[in-house]
Amino acid sequence: MSPLVALVVGLVLGGVVAATVILRYPRADGVAPDASMAVLPEAALARRLVDLMDPAVVLVDVDDAVLLANPAARALGIVRGTRLLVHDLLALAQDVRAGGSRRADVRLPGDLVGSGPRLVGVHGVRLHSGTAPPPGPVGLVLVDVTEARRSEAVRRDFVANVGHELKTPVGALALLAEAIEQAADDPEAVQRFAGRIAHEADRLGRLVREVIDLSRLQGGEPLPDLVPVQVDDVIAEAVDRTRTAARAKGLDIAVGGETGLVVRGVESQLATAVTNLLANAVTYSAGENRIAVAARARSGFAEIAVTDSGIGIPRQDRTRVFERFYRVDQSRASSTGGTGLGLAIVKHVASNHGGSVSVWSEEGLGSTFTLRIPLVAGLPTPASPADQMEKERS
Repeated sequence: MSPLVALVVGLVLGGVVAATVILRYPRADGVAPDASMAVLPEAALARRLVDLMDPAVVLVDVDDAVLLANPAARALGIVRGTRLLVHDLLALAQDVRAGGSRRADVRLPGDLVGSGPRLVGVHGVRLHSGTAPPPGPVGLVLVDVTEARRSEAVRRDFVANVGHELKTPVGALALLAEAIEQAADDPEAVQRFAGRIAHEADRLGRLVREVIDLSRLQGGEPLPDLVPVQVDDVIAEAVDRTRTAARAKGLDIAVGGETGLVVRGVESQLATAVTNLLANAVTYSAGENRIAVAARARSGFAEIAVTDSGIGIPRQDRTRVFERFYRVDQSRASSTGGTGLGLAIVKHVASNHGGSVSVWSEEGLGSTFTLRIPLVAGLPTPASPADQMEKERS
């Protein structure tokens, strides 16, 4: 929570608690509090402001009864009547009452929130300036930090993974440079080591490019405006980028499915995603196999499927292939030059476009990766080839 928000909350709670204390506790001379006192209109305005605030605000009495809870707090499910339901929040309130201001992260159970467990940052403040008993009420201000903490964890893991992955090609380049120096009198060895240096340099360059792409997709840069994009153009661009590598392995890329589909997105990102799927199919295919890419409209989405007849993916790895730096066969990573980021980039492109990516695979039979992107609403769906043939017959 920013210092400005904390200051505003403190001032507002001070006004609210002043009115609350006046109404709840008798005066020292035994006279009942006067509801027409001038503080009440100000307290009403302060209470209105608290109700409109995004942070959840709870005011807890000395006996742990809830004196005030704004709508944001009740939406979290932490308050029922005058009871605060989360034990950790009650414990924090007691600590604040005994020792002053406290800050802590508290995990809220999923059954309370209704959308899975949430993590909230809590700032507890004691609203009684005196040190002598009895202690006064405690204000708790809660801000949902679930996504912020998750992003921090992702960033830490990402930096750690990148550092680990960079060590391999950098270390290989250092060793190869040393080997060339020692083999200066052997032209064949120098040529062989130079080829390996070129391979590792290419791998390093690819890793750096994909790290940059992934960091952008994960929120490093704002997503450009989504505009209508022709799926045919995306597939054509991806096939053109991959054709040279496919021909080098004797593979054909067949294009089929429906034409004329239009999605809302960023064409360059979608082309990169389909290119990564095709490159993955080329990498793990061999012989005279054919790679197919086809598009179709289904349930408001354009489905772009890339199918190969390669080695397939073991069952235990199918749920993890979209993780950053995950490789099904670590022993082949060096020979294929893969970075383990290609499919992670596909996943983030799909997510940023409101879509998804899935995989079907059987070992020895091949794999099919399907990218689903929402179609542009309001446009007629092109007829499938079968529908077109039926129309021509009639």
